Amino acid sequence: MRRAAEDLLAKLGISFDLDVPVGRLSVALQQMVAIAKALSYDSDILIMDEPTSTLTDEEIENLFDLIRTLKSVGVSIIYVSHRLNELKEIADRVTVLRDGQYIGTFGVDEVTIDEIIHMMVGRNIEDKYPRVRTEPGRELLRVEGLKSGRRVQNVSFSVRAGEILGIAGLVGAGRTETARAIVGADAKEAGTVYVHGREVKINSPVDAVNCGIGLIPEDRKYQGLVLEMSVKGNATLPILSDLCSRWGFIDRPGEIDEVERLVRTLDIRTPTIDRKVEDLSGGNQQKVVLAKWFAKRCDVLIFDEPTRGVDVGAKIEIYNLMNELTRQGKAIIMISSEMPEVIGMSDRIIVMHDGYVVGELTAEEATQEKILSLIVQGEKGEKDDER
Repeated sequence: MRRAAEDLLAKLGISFDLDVPVGRLSVALQQMVAIAKALSYDSDILIMDEPTSTLTDEEIENLFDLIRTLKSVGVSIIYVSHRLNELKEIADRVTVLRDGQYIGTFGVDEVTIDEIIHMMVGRNIEDKYPRVRTEPGRELLRVEGLKSGRRVQNVSFSVRAGEILGIAGLVGAGRTETARAIVGADAKEAGTVYVHGREVKINSPVDAVNCGIGLIPEDRKYQGLVLEMSVKGNATLPILSDLCSRWGFIDRPGEIDEVERLVRTLDIRTPTIDRKVEDLSGGNQQKVVLAKWFAKRCDVLIFDEPTRGVDVGAKIEIYNLMNELTRQGKAIIMISSEMPEVIGMSDRIIVMHDGYVVGELTAEEATQEKILSLIVQGEKGEKDDER
């Protein structure tokens, strides 16, 4: 069994301790384990649903090499992805669905990416990253000297009202760990957090919420939602105490009014507010996570991979919601593995590598090349320190 597992992981270009519980692995490595498991069936037909949503460019290329090998020996692959550029690279034919309806099937060379997007959303999308910039206001959050484990080392930054601060870096750079340390999901070893210029003590996510900080986590299904609960039950979780009478009874009519307002505001597509969130699409699940913090009216929102696994139309809707939040004077921290997304939606970008902040760029300065250059400089600095 160990040899078989090692061989499967080797095909994907990775290796790690096989005795580590999967729950302790990063989301990216969990994804690779799931792919390896699918490969172990030695099937004639292999269905891959968003296989690259958390993978690095190198891991994606290893996966594509494997797909090409499988194709060459007669394996049929159904590849579901919202990363449309991947379809051009790996697919032979493309089938487009919209709202559960079949739109059409085309040879990959017969259609352009823009034509696929038009078929997916039913309209032309002129701007894939529709950032509406506002004049930043006062500082809402400042982090100084944050340290948490090996992945967060002396991290400092600030974010102002009406601003989107992007955090870029490769998988393992410490971006998610930084977010978790800020909201108290992981213990801090050092560092100070200021909200509205006042030092606050955040030792748990409850403390963070009470300070007006909300986290939209990268793994919405296991960290952002209670899947078996309804849309209503999830959306009002952070405000249950506000909906309770002095005797501890929930104001049900008030709860329904609030959730229906959120459903309208965020355009959550659900038959009823009592529908379980596990029955919704990825984009609508993400909107339910957002609904919690809209209900709580948090001043600072941390979006960790906000559009992971959602379609092009839902992405634009999420971007527009981010614009609306900044228009209202909220501050947003956005973590994303998609560099075009970070560049397109951020006002400023800090770049992380191996737990450290290795540089900062304005929206006007930022390019993929400059971000990668800062990461390379960080790697070089590490090697110099080791010497």
